[in-house]
Amino acid sequence: MPLPVERAILKLGSDISLARRRRHISQASLAERMGASLSTVRRMEKGDVRVPIHFFARALHVFGEIRALEQLLDTASDEIGLTLMDENLPKRVRSKSGLSGAL
Repeated sequence: MPLPVERAILKLGSDISLARRRRHISQASLAERMGASLSTVRRMEKGDVRVPIHFFARALHVFGEIRALEQLLDTASDEIGLTLMDENLPKRVRSKSGLSGAL
């Protein structure tokens, strides 16, 4: 597993733990609200990379932060993807014979 990935999961787990504690929610209560086991919540908060992503998503949902996950790779603002698409745009657009430029 690449080190940056491990670090990101570890930080997310730590952030979930902090968010839970700031909201005065026990691990058992979070597990119940997520539909997960207590051991899953504990592993998630420790940054265990084997915890499926849907549990992280469920925790974000419990905290009212699911929109953050939805915006992670928003294709409308994906600068690299948009730049690559723009590089492949034609230099000119010719009208096909018999068709005018108006639609």
